[in-house]
Amino acid sequence: MNPVKWTKSFSFNRSRRKAFEAPWVSLLALTPETMECVSTTFDVLIIGAGPSGASAAVHAARAGLQTLLIDASSFPRDKTCGDGLTPRAIHQLELLGVADQVTGDYFNKGLKLHGFGGSVEAPWPETYFTNKGSAMSRMEFDNLLFQLAKSQREVTTWENATAEDPILRGNFLEGVVINHAGEEKTVKAKHVIIADGVRSPFGKKLGRQWHRDEVYGIAARAYCETPLSDEPWIHSHLELRDEDGVVQPGYGWIFPLGNGKVNLGCGALSTDARPAKINTKKLLSFYAGQRRKAWQLGPELDVASALLPMGGAVSNVAGANWMLIGDSAACVNPLNGEGIDYGLETAAMAVETLVATPKRDLTLLWPDLLRQAYGETFMLARTAARLLTYPQFLPFAGPLAFRGPLQKAIMPAAARLMGNLITEEDKDLLARGWQASGSLVSWARKGSPLWDSTL
Repeated sequence: MNPVKWTKSFSFNRSRRKAFEAPWVSLLALTPETMECVSTTFDVLIIGAGPSGASAAVHAARAGLQTLLIDASSFPRDKTCGDGLTPRAIHQLELLGVADQVTGDYFNKGLKLHGFGGSVEAPWPETYFTNKGSAMSRMEFDNLLFQLAKSQREVTTWENATAEDPILRGNFLEGVVINHAGEEKTVKAKHVIIADGVRSPFGKKLGRQWHRDEVYGIAARAYCETPLSDEPWIHSHLELRDEDGVVQPGYGWIFPLGNGKVNLGCGALSTDARPAKINTKKLLSFYAGQRRKAWQLGPELDVASALLPMGGAVSNVAGANWMLIGDSAACVNPLNGEGIDYGLETAAMAVETLVATPKRDLTLLWPDLLRQAYGETFMLARTAARLLTYPQFLPFAGPLAFRGPLQKAIMPAAARLMGNLITEEDKDLLARGWQASGSLVSWARKGSPLWDSTL
């Protein structure tokens, strides 16, 4: 069996060992009688072959697990996304062995942030990840990871395969009814990883609930041709105004792809109490018009939009032998809408969990591990993002950040936060302040949903 190469972030540190050793975990251990009903045809069934699912399949294969990876589409296929890859994501791609295929032709140096009469360059900081970012269309990126998974001897892939119905005994998933190219099949596996995206149709059948009273994102993106696609910075415009000049609670982006095109998009934050009353595609067109001359942009192509659950604001992400990862588990940063890095990380983390504790009940264990890895960060980010949904906040705070005396301190810190580049291993002043604030906010908002379980 090949050893699994885990990221430094997901070595089993002391706090995670406590989760495995806690008394309630031993009480929830799967019994031999429970395990006997499971077919050994596949050790792992993975539903969804995007970045999270495909990378989970690679990690599972490297651990010697016989894996079935299915997706409702055939590859290559498109997905609505900003296409940005932070250094945190590139680090995961290095562990998978494909980073050079992403950064070989194009990489970026960091963020350029614009708004409220100011601009600032914020290079990717030197951390244990890497100081390179990149961008690649999801059509190419997802296919790269899917083909990597498909090349593994232990991985069987089914395209055009939809997970239709779960076969449950309590919250133990005994099998999954799959429609594969028009033929209905029942598949059994010891464990099931669900990576079926932001709406998670199969996760919903297992009881996943999305809490829209917490901040979520609405976004639209397009591709535009430009002679400036090799620009070595990704651009974010934090002063996003609509046609009436009203500042919106979100930002616009231009991510050069290095192939003659940029991914151009805009996103806004919303809650049920304070919904963002905008047409994202209309706002996208207006934003593209504002940037057209400077970037020599062609017309917007392949316009698409999406809703994004964020910051762990979903419940019921695991059962006895199944777990949700990536976008399905709302592992998306509320401050920037970035989810690919968390998708790749939770894929590695999920397989690591199955390898380390193959007979444990995952119902409470998996959400507890997610909370330990991301809980305080997501709770703080959700709270900060909630401020942005108040119409008065950005017009007041934006000019202070971009033109005030604290600009040189605030904006590099903002870039690091927007790049998801603070982890529990970081001990510098900014990281400690962020971590302490996260602990305080998590305590203050103890009742807010964060991967809760009612199963």
